[in-house]
Amino acid sequence: MISFHLAALKQTKAHQYGIRFLIGGLCTVAAGLIGKHFGPAIGGLFLAFPAIFPAGASLIESHEKENKRKIGADGTTRGRLAASIDSTGAALGCVGLIGFAVSSWWFLKIHTATLAITTATLVWLVIALSLWLARRYCIFRAF
Repeated sequence: MISFHLAALKQTKAHQYGIRFLIGGLCTVAAGLIGKHFGPAIGGLFLAFPAIFPAGASLIESHEKENKRKIGADGTTRGRLAASIDSTGAALGCVGLIGFAVSSWWFLKIHTATLAITTATLVWLVIALSLWLARRYCIFRAF
């Protein structure tokens, strides 16, 4: 179940936000350098790398392990499970990003950038939300 808890923000330490920022920044810089050297089409492929996900998954795992450790249990399995559940959402979002990329590519040829990106964002939202709802209501269980 997707939920939002402001109290969870207190669980993340400042250095963990720094790690996310650093990893995301390094991924973005690497994509920029690749694009500068090999051209924008290749750079765009690397820009699609989920810059924040690796740091987020490792932080989710460590938070779950720490929560279990506080009550005297080994949280390794629970940490891995929590990270894998988060990766399911990332995978569904990535399928939506394919729709975003294709629609951006198509609409940028014939419309303004603002209209093309707005349309592509809506395409991403519809695809990702549809997949999430399909998974949520057991239409498919591939993820």
